[in-house]
Order: sequence, then structure tokens, then C-alpha cells
Amino acid sequence: MKYDPDTQLSLNLWQESAHTSHLQVDQLSVPDAEITLYHSYFTVKESDEILQRLFMEVNWRQDKIKCYGKEINLPRLTAWYGDIGKNYTYSKITMNPIPWTPVLLWIKKRVEEIAQVSFNSVLLNFYRDGKDSVSWHSDDEPELGKDPIIYSVSFGGERKFQLRHKFQKKLEKIEFNLTHGSLLIMKGKTQEYWQHQIPKTTKLVMPRINLTFRIIKCLT
Repeated sequence: MKYDPDTQLSLNLWQESAHTSHLQVDQLSVPDAEITLYHSYFTVKESDEILQRLFMEVNWRQDKIKCYGKEINLPRLTAWYGDIGKNYTYSKITMNPIPWTPVLLWIKKRVEEIAQVSFNSVLLNFYRDGKDSVSWHSDDEPELGKDPIIYSVSFGGERKFQLRHKFQKKLEKIEFNLTHGSLLIMKGKTQEYWQHQIPKTTKLVMPRINLTFRIIKCLT
């Protein structure tokens, strides 16, 4: 799977999606969490097409964070799309939403088919190689409200996803791979009790784009 900007995009993303009952799905049995993994929620053909379009169409940005008093580049590129006014702040970085694009709306519609909720925003992360990563964190910012629902889809290179309990240190870390076209669902108390990360790797990995669909709530 190689990114070629000259490739003609021929897949009709607007066709009716296939029924999802045949998909391989794992319901993780872990305390204080509701975690479900669809290994190939999107077909290879769909995933290849989506990846090409996200490479070319997303307005990627390079954010910076402060580390021990120094300003350094965030180890990945990011973008924030969503409904008007659905701003999001994490790691002291405030993101104002860019209007939805057709391909993002199509992906959103597909995940909403099983989510049974309407998402109003999506955070995109572009991991260019194995040096790009995201460190331990929970998606528990005030804008997400209590028991946030996170639907996370991945396209491109396979990367390791890890979880650790915040309080029960004796619990073993949970680890599995997020593959091309996979859908990871985190609900219930997951963000309250667990942290997750995408660690760096010295292995040669293909570029990966991850989208986490969220519901930004009004703060009072």
C-alpha cells in the first residue's frame, strides 16, 4: 500500500454500505471499561480509497507542545473537523473546527450506522512513520462530558495500541494492533479508568491516519 498522489480515485464512496453482521468483532473483557474492536470495519478497497483522499484533502497542521520549558513539535500531524463552534482543547492546544469534507461525512455516516449517535467532531492524527506517536492519555477533557463515546477508525500502516488502568497498577497492560480499516469503540467508564497510547517503534511501518469521532458538549 503506497501513497501515490497521481493515483486516480475511482471508488464510489457514496454507494450503500454492506451489512456489518459478518465482520470479525472482539468485545474486550476488562474491568471498568467498554471496549469493542472491529478488525475490518471498512473493506480493503474502501480503506485504500479513503487513505488516498485523507492524504490529499485534509488540512494537516504541525502543533507544538512545551516539554521541560522547551517548545517541540508534536510527534504527529493533526487536524480538527466538525460542526461550527465545536472547539476542542487538549495539551493546552486549542483547535477550531474546519468544516466537514465529503469523505469525512461519508466515514462519519458509516460509523454512525452502529454508533446510534450523531458525532459533531473528529480529531485526525497522521503518523508519518514509527517515530510518530501519542503518549499515555485519556480522552477525558471537559468538552467531552461524562462517559464520552469515542469511535476510532484507522487507515494505513498497522500500529500497536496499548491500554493501562489508572488506579489498579497490578493489572497487566492490554495490547493489540490497529489495522487498515479497523474500528475501535471506547465507551462507558473507559476514559475515567484507563489511559491509552500509540508507542513509537523502530520497525518500518507505513504511514497511518487515525480518526477519533467525538461529541463535543456545551460547557456551562
